[in-house]
Amino acid sequence: MDALDRKILTELQLDGRLTITELAARVQLSVSPCHRRLRDLEREGAIRGYRAVVDPAAVGLNFEAIVFATLRWEDPNTVTTFEEALGAIPHVLQAQRLFGEPDYLLRVATVDLAAFQELYDQKLARLPGIQRLTSTLVMKNVIDDRPLPE
Repeated sequence: MDALDRKILTELQLDGRLTITELAARVQLSVSPCHRRLRDLEREGAIRGYRAVVDPAAVGLNFEAIVFATLRWEDPNTVTTFEEALGAIPHVLQAQRLFGEPDYLLRVATVDLAAFQELYDQKLARLPGIQRLTSTLVMKNVIDDRPLPE
C-alpha cells in the first residue's frame, strides 16, 4: 500500500458516497487507475464495506455508557460463550477484548438511564462468565468515528 492508496482510503472515510470521478479528482488521479486501485483495496480487504454513519441521538439513543467486564475463567469456552452472547445484544455498539484487567470494554447506547439500568440488570449482568461489571457514563463524545491516519 502506497501513499496514493492511503489518500484514497482517507477520502472515502471522510465521504463514502464519493463517485469514482470525485474520488479521482480529490486524489489527483485519472478515473481508470483510481477505479483499479479502489477495486484492489476492496479485494484485499483494506475496505471492509460501505455504510451510513447514524447519529445515535437522532434515533432516540441519547444515553451512552462505557462498561468494563471482567470474566471468571470457568473453562476454555468462557470467552467464546461470552462473546457469542454479547453479540446478541444490539445495544452494545462496540466491544473490545483487552489485555489485563478488565477483560472487555463495551460501548453501550440506550434511550435513557432507566433503559440502561434494565439492559445492565437483565442482559449484561447475566452474560455467561461474568464476574464483575463496572460502568461509567459518557458525558460527551469529543472524537468520534475519526478516519484512520494516513
